Amino acid sequence: MTKTVFAAILFFFISYTAVAQEAKIDWLDFETAVEKMKTKPKKIFIDMYTDWCGWCKKMDKETFANPVIAAYMQEHFYMVKFDAERSDTVVYANRTFVNPNPGKSRSSHELAQALLRGKMSYPSYVFMNEEMKIISIVPGFFPPQNFEPVIHYFGDGHYENQDWENFSKSFKGKLSGK
Repeated sequence: MTKTVFAAILFFFISYTAVAQEAKIDWLDFETAVEKMKTKPKKIFIDMYTDWCGWCKKMDKETFANPVIAAYMQEHFYMVKFDAERSDTVVYANRTFVNPNPGKSRSSHELAQALLRGKMSYPSYVFMNEEMKIISIVPGFFPPQNFEPVIHYFGDGHYENQDWENFSKSFKGKLSGK
């Protein structure tokens, strides 16, 4: 192998590794995202999880760690990690939310209940618009190639003028191979 070919391969590997490492989600807590919305409105994505949820951990490891997913989400959303069983108090929209039984197994925080509209399923994702109104709640684990159209549907505003079925049929992403 010539030095030039070796140098080109090495440069490609180093460049690819640097890009992959840069594409990382900067997770916020809910309160920080609300504060950021005051100065720079942006859509909010809330990953509703619990510590005991295996599918939540799989989503973190496989999907949110994917550089294509991470880069897109970081650019288009404030990314919030919300432990649905957290035990602290959250004040939001002039209302105080608590976990009525902190420390008790599977006791849901009132804000998690409100955001998920009582459908306590993990993982679930809450998409909110720039006015902090819920656009949609999407439950379940998604591999990266299946999650890519979901985040584009909401992140690019397609939900405003196109139904999911037609959008998903025509979506061409970086991961889907379409």
